[in-house]
Amino acid sequence: MAVDQGGRARRRLSTEERREQLLAVGARLFSESPYDEVWIEQVAEIAGVSRGLLYHYFPAKRDFFAAVVERESERMLRMTAPVPGVPVREQLTAGLDAYLEYVETHAHGYRAFHRADAAGDQAVRRVYRRALGAQERQILAALAADPEFGPVLESRPDTRLAVRGWLAFTTAVCLEWLRGAQLGRDQVRDLCARALLGVLAP
Repeated sequence: MAVDQGGRARRRLSTEERREQLLAVGARLFSESPYDEVWIEQVAEIAGVSRGLLYHYFPAKRDFFAAVVERESERMLRMTAPVPGVPVREQLTAGLDAYLEYVETHAHGYRAFHRADAAGDQAVRRVYRRALGAQERQILAALAADPEFGPVLESRPDTRLAVRGWLAFTTAVCLEWLRGAQLGRDQVRDLCARALLGVLAP
């Protein structure tokens, strides 16, 4: 166990804890600045580690940013995973509540995730688009299994495009909400729910 300058014992982080710490620092920096303006040296300095140690975990900046994006995508997918047998209308309310809780609690990570599409690095953009595709498939699978919306999905070839558009709409609403839009969480949830149900209406 290491000792800091104040004489206090400092527990050595495990490999997973250190990786999580670095990703949390990266999420904050990437949420505040464009990809090209974030430097690995900043991350190492804030985390209190050497640049060599950071490169041990992530060989290049693109790998680091891609890991930040994947981390946030996995969180969102876990929090909004559909519950088999529960009607989509009920799941939509619960899923949006969980999603907005994530947006508020992990605002830096959420912003960083959605900055990825503007990154000049094509590898990073592919990770981001793959993550959005996973969200889209999760929603479509829930709709397909629902007695009310399953038939709509089969009869409307535009449903996939509608869901993709809704994800973009919800992202824009949430980013504005984080910037200080004068809406409560329930209002944001209801706005996003009405938008999806509206595009799926026969």
